[in-house]
Formats: sequence, structure tokens, C-alpha cells
Amino acid sequence: MFVENGRWSVNQPIPSLGDDKTSIQEVDDFYDFWYTFKSWREFPQSDEFDLEQADSRDHRRWMERQNAKLSEKARKEEYTRIRTLVDNAYKRDPRILRRKEEAKAEKKRKKESKYLAKKLEEEEAARIAEEERQRKAEEDKKAAEAASAQKKVKEKEKKLLRKERTRLRNLSGPFSSKHVLDISEDDVEKICMSFDINQLRSLCEKMEGKEGLERAEALRDAISCKEDSKKDVVDEKSTQQNGTVKANGNLSSLAGYTEKKEKPWTKEEIELLRKGIQKFPKGTSRRWEVVSEYIGTGRSVEEIMKATKTVLLQKPDTAKAFDTFLEKRKPAAQSIASPLTTREELEGVSIPATTPENSTASKTQIPTATSIPTATPTTATNNISSEESQEVSESEVWSAVQERALVQALKTFPKEASQRWERVAAAVPGKTVNQCKKKFAMMKENFRNKKTAV
Repeated sequence: MFVENGRWSVNQPIPSLGDDKTSIQEVDDFYDFWYTFKSWREFPQSDEFDLEQADSRDHRRWMERQNAKLSEKARKEEYTRIRTLVDNAYKRDPRILRRKEEAKAEKKRKKESKYLAKKLEEEEAARIAEEERQRKAEEDKKAAEAASAQKKVKEKEKKLLRKERTRLRNLSGPFSSKHVLDISEDDVEKICMSFDINQLRSLCEKMEGKEGLERAEALRDAISCKEDSKKDVVDEKSTQQNGTVKANGNLSSLAGYTEKKEKPWTKEEIELLRKGIQKFPKGTSRRWEVVSEYIGTGRSVEEIMKATKTVLLQKPDTAKAFDTFLEKRKPAAQSIASPLTTREELEGVSIPATTPENSTASKTQIPTATSIPTATPTTATNNISSEESQEVSESEVWSAVQERALVQALKTFPKEASQRWERVAAAVPGKTVNQCKKKFAMMKENFRNKKTAV
């Protein structure tokens, strides 16, 4: 069948079908040839149109198309017939069937081997887990046995220790109750609590071999030895600390490390702390850092938090309440000197009125009068002016805490803030609005002078 159809093949020669001994490669080449078979066969039909009988050119072209359709249909039928022939042969070829069976068997063998390998792996993992579990169980059992044995040993030691303590108390009871050789029951208890079982046993054996006062002396020797050992330990620790300090070369660092003295809080700082806590309530972001910056004296957050629980909770001293009131009281408003000239007759001496230009000079200097024979009025006037100048100088003095509070308040309340200077004065302890304004003007002038000098 394949030979008869092979005569129309374009490719020659055609491969042979072979037999049962033919190699599988030749079998594959045979079927590849027929699956890609190309035929040169033509298919003339009895009912095709004769082109010579065409009436016109269009009629002739129509006939050509019809003849091509018939030829294409016959060629497709031929290729379908050959493909069906090759498929039937391929399905029934024993060589192909044998190869499929071998491939199927190989696939099954691989699957089984994979399953067996997975099963062996699972069994090995289970075996290892079981061994690990047994090992842990054995370790837990050994640990429990060791803990139980250790517990029994400790209980036995405690029992023996209680026995030796009772033994010592019984031996020292007759003379400790009578305070023989200044030995009291407290000393005996200290010995019982500080000595171990071997020391107690040796001491009891030593005391049992003696009678009366000798027992008390043996116990006193034990107490003195205990105190000497304590002193030796303390001396050794102090020596080690001194050696460490000498190696570092700084004794003051050790003193500062062992004992830290906190800097006491001043009244201004306490007042600023109280205002800062009210100004920055709970919920403020980084509240304690802001309060520390508001105080402006370098206090740490730990010191501020500790002060809120100690310093602010202390009750004020009522004995000095009036003095504190006088310190916090704002000075009375200064009178404005009149630009007009006034005269006051004091013992027949005229004193010119002070003006804004010479007010400072008039407070510090007294006009001299050579015509006054007595010095009593001049002395009184000088005392009054000196007291006034002292009060003014004290009111104009600014401490470092007040200056920091002023700078911090100026940063906190900018120019656009309403009632700025009233708030600034409230934040600065012991200063009025006018004093804050004057201090700010002086600071500004000093800054300009320094900038100009540079």
C-alpha cells in the first residue's frame, strides 16, 4: 500500500516500512516521511469545464476557477486518505506499541521510586523526631532526679543547720541570759545566722569540751573572730576601691560617683517651675523638655520631675510669709518730676527741683551751700537721697535667673501677641512691665554697641 502511493511522492526514494528488527530511529523516519507526504498527482475530472468552449474572457476565467476548486477538493480527499492510512498503521505498529509500553513502564517505575524515596524520608524524619523526643524525655527525667536529689540535700543541710543552731543556743543559754562576759542572746543569734554548718559544729564541739566560764570564753572568741573577719573584708574592699581610684588618677570622680548631691532649688527656679507647669499642662508635646527650657537654668528632666513630687509639694513657711510678700510686691509707680522750677524753703536754703535730665544727679548729689553754718539739714537730706538711690539701684539689679526668664519670655511671646509685656512681666519674677521694657531697651542698646564696635 505504501509502495503504490509512494510513486506519486515528490521526494524519492521513499523509506521502507521495515520489520520487527528495524531500529526505532528508522521507524520514526518512516512515519515522519509519510506525515509530511507531498504528492505531484493531478486529478482530471470528467465533468470539468472545457476552456475552448468559453464565450468570453470572463466566462473562461470562471471556468478556470471552477476547475481549480474541483482539483483542490480531489487533492484534499487524497491527502486525507493517505493520512488515515498512516494513522492506522502507526496505531497498530507493534514497534510503536512496544515503545509506548516501555515508556509507560519507565514512568511508573520513576513514580514508584519517587514515592518510596518520599516515604523513606518521612520515616527517617519520624525516627529522628522520636529519638529527639526520647532524648529530651531522658534529659528532663535526669534533671528532675538531680533537682530532687539536690532538694533533698538542701533539706538535709537545713535540718542539720537547724540542729546545730539549736545545739549552740542550748549550750550558750545559761550564760547568754545572764550576760556573762557581755555576751547576749542577740550575739548568739548573730553567730547562728552568720556561721555555716561546719563552723557551728566545730564551735559546739569546742564548747562541749569545756565547762562554765570556758564555754563563754570560747563563744566570745568566735564573736571576736567574726568581727575581725568583717573588718578585714571592709578593709579589702576599701583598698580595692582606692587602688582603682589611683589607677584612674581621679579621686573626685569616685566621690561624685558614690555620692551625688543634688543642687538645691532657688526661689526663682521654684516660681518658674510652678509657672511652667501651669503654662504647659499635661498633653503638651515633650512637656518636661519645654519646661526645662522655660526655666533656663540647665535643670535636667529627671530633676524637674523629682522636684514636682518634692519641692512643689512642700508647705510654705508661714513665719517668712510677710518677708516673701515684701520681696514679691511691685514697687510703687515713680512720680514724674515737673519741668517747672519749684522752691522749698528748708532752714532758709532753696533747693532746686529735679528735672528728668538731672534727676539722677540730684538723687546722688546734694547742692552745696557755703552760706549755711549748720550741717544738720544737709545730713538729713543726704541720708534720704542715699536711701532712695539704694532702693532704685536694688530695683534695677537683675539676677541671672531673671535675665534668662526675660529672654525666654520674649521668645515665648512674640511682638504679635496680645498684652505682650504684661505676660512677659508675669513670667519674670519680681519685675514690673516698665522694668522689663527698660531692661529690654538696655539689652538692645548693648547689642547694637557691640555690633558697632566689631
